[in-house]
Amino acid sequence: MTERVHIAVGLDGAGWHPAAWREESARPTELATPGYWRDQVRAADAAGVVFATLEDALSLGGRTYEQDAETRRDRARGRLDAVLLASFLAPLTERIGLVPTVTTTHPEPFHLATGLQTLDYASRGRAGARFVAGANEQERANFGRRTGDSTGLDAIAKASTPVRIEQSPHWRAAFREAGDVIDAVRALADSWEDDAIVRDLETGRFLDRERVHNVDIDGEFFSITGASIVPRSPQGQPLITVLAHQTVPYRLAAQHADVVFVTPQDAADLVPILAELDAASTELRAEPERLRVFADLLVVIEPTRAAADQTWARLQERATIVTDARVVVGTADDVVDEIHALAAAGADGVRLRPARQPADLFAIADQVLPRAAAAGILAADNGAPTLRERLGLPRPVSRYTRQETRA
Repeated sequence: MTERVHIAVGLDGAGWHPAAWREESARPTELATPGYWRDQVRAADAAGVVFATLEDALSLGGRTYEQDAETRRDRARGRLDAVLLASFLAPLTERIGLVPTVTTTHPEPFHLATGLQTLDYASRGRAGARFVAGANEQERANFGRRTGDSTGLDAIAKASTPVRIEQSPHWRAAFREAGDVIDAVRALADSWEDDAIVRDLETGRFLDRERVHNVDIDGEFFSITGASIVPRSPQGQPLITVLAHQTVPYRLAAQHADVVFVTPQDAADLVPILAELDAASTELRAEPERLRVFADLLVVIEPTRAAADQTWARLQERATIVTDARVVVGTADDVVDEIHALAAAGADGVRLRPARQPADLFAIADQVLPRAAAAGILAADNGAPTLRERLGLPRPVSRYTRQETRA
């Protein structure tokens, strides 16, 4: 049973609460400025946060299914492309992993792969990605393709009662596509062997072309023939992460991901989630490394519980949040207690979502991490140079190198 855990943060605009931009501590006019993100991610880096996920969406209203998401005026709007933002942050940070959100529906897998490989170079081996399946109606309209092939996604998401993904052929297809995209990203990352560049000055031979391999995919959703344009990056493959709430995404994570984010409502709720993930991993997982599980908490942190309650009441009065994650409203010690309980229940890590940015992010960095370390529940930085190694994951060997070894 895990007793020490890694702590990550999930960053999203002015914070995860829709009224966060109205707080006195908010910086709503700076959401699309590089300095806003630099200040926060550097603070998390200095505190020892293992990685930061950066939210993204492909429509103005974000990845919500509110009827008026595109037109309402009481929400913070506008964001920077997460992969490009991570690439900007890479040379400004030292240890923290950078994990942008990418959707598997519209961008080409080849572009995703080369962007993430480039981020791995820019960060010296600290790149990851949070893959998101499916797309809402406005995202499809923005791209002008596939506008009529997945309308069932919206109907399921807007249903008044929870609907299981396996009940929808549209959602099942979206998750199959996500798995295929992740496989393609991994394959393209492997397409250059580590020693493909020989740089032989005497012969003028820069590249051993036999060590650069074409990826041939002719699948249900896309086809690829060719190698990546980016040489194999420091980690070999970026860290693959997904968020999962029920069986179909649990199975996606078990088969394809390195890290899964889950949303238990308390430590006891984590136990059956871990059991389902273990069962899915036994059935589906080809990788020898086990799936790492991070539990999500949305946090409001103040010096006292009374102050935190007042802050939460003010936020909720301005806009009611609908969230998948457990909400912890209290002091830094309260958050550490929740982390401790999740660690005892078997979590490998906890991803903290600050309700308000930068206020709760700075509280995480300045108060939660030091307290977790003092309590003996924070996994120490092992000094490994890459994000994968810091999480205890080995560097994958190129599948093509493995084939040659077997031969």
